[in-house]
Amino acid sequence: MAAASSSNNARLDETRRQVDEVQNIMKANVDKVLERDGKLGQLEERADRLQEGTEQFHRSAVRIKRKQFWENMKMKIIIGVVIGVVVIMLLVWMFY
Repeated sequence: MAAASSSNNARLDETRRQVDEVQNIMKANVDKVLERDGKLGQLEERADRLQEGTEQFHRSAVRIKRKQFWENMKMKIIIGVVIGVVVIMLLVWMFY
């Protein structure tokens, strides 16, 4: 009977050791999940800031594009007026 009791105690000790090992592994896994969750939160914040920066860049690019368009249009109008004045002066000079 002592041998059976000793065998049962050994089994019980082995089972407890395995349970402790599983508990330690599960605790480590939970810690890793919590750490990963924190990192995902940081990554999400960075992605949000990047999105805001992208939207601001897009608005600035559109504003600069419009400004450049009107500056180019202004230059074309000035060149057209100068050429028109020169042509009119040449026509007036040729016919008088």
